[in-house]
Amino acid sequence: MSILVSIVYHSGYGHTSVLARSVQSGVASIEGAAPHLVDVTQMTDRCWEILDASDAIIFGSPTYMGAVSGPFKTFMDRTSGIWFQRGWQDKLAAGFTVSSSQAGDKFATLSQLATLAAQHGMLWISLGLVPGNNASTASIDDINRIGGSLGVMAQANADQGGDVAPPEADRETARLLGQRVAGLAVRFAQAVRLEAVTI
Repeated sequence: MSILVSIVYHSGYGHTSVLARSVQSGVASIEGAAPHLVDVTQMTDRCWEILDASDAIIFGSPTYMGAVSGPFKTFMDRTSGIWFQRGWQDKLAAGFTVSSSQAGDKFATLSQLATLAAQHGMLWISLGLVPGNNASTASIDDINRIGGSLGVMAQANADQGGDVAPPEADRETARLLGQRVAGLAVRFAQAVRLEAVTI
């Protein structure tokens, strides 16, 4: 059994691509799951075929002005034909975002990604981690240090490149999201196949 999990993303300054690769690492850590990175600025017919064949799609966009980036919104609009055909119905979905501010209205971006998934009839997977960095004994090095639930919220200093930012805690949070989605995709596929056998 081979489960395909695609990570489709846009990265303006390299920070989102760092998170995408962290998600990819998490997916790859699950036996039976294969990750595939898709950059929305380099879409080809083959990229669309891969997304159509995927068992799960994890969406990633930076938060610009309280929303997904322009290139990612263009990608979203281009999925309307797939929506009309219900091509992504019942695929698993999840999301991640990054901005230079601690808050930066990242929830609005994740909400856009979750709404995109819902319109396609996909099944949204939450982050599944308790918030970190929220007590006197906590640290900025905690997993899920921004405290997201809908998806990964990361922060990258505006004056640092992707070689430094986002920090390791955010990269690990993204890796855990990839691991969670891939693990659930494998379990979902196993359950569907078992049901088919018992019918």
